[in-house]
Formats: sequence, structure tokens, C-alpha cells
Amino acid sequence: MRPQYEHLTLSPGHSWQLLWRQLPELPFLWHYHPEFELTLTLNARGQRYVGDHLADFTDGDLVLLGPNLPHTWSASERIAPGQQMLAIVAWFSRDWLVQLQTSLPELGGLLQLGKRADRGLQFSAEAAARVRPLMLRMEKLGPAQRLPLLLELLLLLAQDEQAQPLASVASASIAVDTQRQRMGRVLDYMHAHFQTALPVELLAERAALSVGAFHRFFKRHTQLTVTAYLAQLRIGSACQQLIQTDKAIGVIAEEAGYRNLAHFNRQFRAAKGVSPREFKQRYR
Repeated sequence: MRPQYEHLTLSPGHSWQLLWRQLPELPFLWHYHPEFELTLTLNARGQRYVGDHLADFTDGDLVLLGPNLPHTWSASERIAPGQQMLAIVAWFSRDWLVQLQTSLPELGGLLQLGKRADRGLQFSAEAAARVRPLMLRMEKLGPAQRLPLLLELLLLLAQDEQAQPLASVASASIAVDTQRQRMGRVLDYMHAHFQTALPVELLAERAALSVGAFHRFFKRHTQLTVTAYLAQLRIGSACQQLIQTDKAIGVIAEEAGYRNLAHFNRQFRAAKGVSPREFKQRYR
């Protein structure tokens, strides 16, 4: 199965991104992205897939993944049944590491850590135990207060000589910088305007390509057609609203870009295997 390309965007005023993800289960979502990913998984027991590596994981699993390395966590067993599973995720780019080393030579070990993570790194239980309280503190802090914590925990991890590589080979870069920038312009626009009609001619213009060349370019980098990627964005937005809000399903469908409720229901069931109402009941 081909992994799906995930486009990540930084929040304004941030040089890296923090995700605090609480769910009753961790669904299998095989994907990759150009950023590094540091993930601490709590209150969950299941399987972790990184490249060609498969292993069981449990509470306190701490892994650093290199750019474009396909991965997913899948779990339905909560160690404490009355609490949600929690994944604390930090995303940052290789350019961010290079800039740190350029301006602060004392942090040069972080770039070396990044090179070790090209195949994925699972950190020792001792290192994970030291990092865990630092990551748990991040949610309630502002961007300026989170940054020193991130640097502190990365420096701790760079010293973990017991960290184990995961995949047998590193993933090759999916695109040169100019192609990545071109795709970034398109995906930034799609993520900001997916609720509206998006003519492919408009997207092709943003990529400075003909419509035919744009279709091939988009499919090559995302493994999806424009229509399928747009549907993925809309269904993903609807899922988030179904889990986190009490809005009516018709309102959620319209806010996700669907003007026809029956069409939304068909698209949702095709993507998730259940109706929007069943999905909401399962997760809430």
C-alpha cells in the first residue's frame, strides 16, 4: 500500500509545530511528510510501522522519524480504559536544524541526531522517561516557552547511545527544493480553501504548469488525484468536527465543502466505512 503524502503547515509565529492528539484509538493512517517527527505515545498499546519495520509498542514509546519516512501507529487498546490515548508530536524541518547549527554551534549535535533519524530512531526507556515530563509540560506553554523545552529534550535524546534504528533503509527525498516549493504553494492554497470550489486550472496556475502537466505532477508527489486529495481534506475536516463539536451533520457537511448532504454521506461512508452519525457515536 502506498503511503499518503501529508502536508503540514506552521502556525503563525512558530518555527516548529506541536500536536496534542487525544483519541479513543489510533487509526492506521500510512503517510509521510518532509518534516522530522518526534512522537511520544501514552496510554496506548498496539503496533508501530516505520518504513519496512513493524514492532509492538506500549505506553511511553518515543520515536524520532526522518523526513519522508512512511509511518503510522495503530492501537485500539488503552492501558487505562477510562482515559484517552495521547500522542504528543513535534514537527520540525531539516532547514530548522541547519539554521540552529549555523547560528548556535553548540547545538551541532542536533543535526547529527537528525542524520541518525533518517531510518527512524526508537529511544531507550531511560531517555523516554527523562523526556516525558518535558513534553507533557508543553501544551500549557506559549510558543516562546516551548522552544527551550524542545531544545533541551532534543539535546537529551542526542546523548542516548541506546537508541535503536528502525527501518532498514532511509527514504529518499521525494523532490528537489524547487519542486517542493511549487507543491507547497498548491497545497497551502488547497488547505486554506478546500471548503470552496477549486478549479484545477487555478491550481495549475499556482504551480506554473499546464493542466495536463499539473495532474501528473500532483499525482507523482501525493499519490492521489486532485479530486481524491480534496475529498480527503474535506472528510478529514468533517471527522474533526464530528469528534470535537455538537454541530448538526448537515452544518458540518456544508462547512467541509459539501452542498449536498446525500453526496456527503456517500463520500463519508466510502472513506470511513461508516456513516457520519455512526462515526460520531463511535468516537464520542
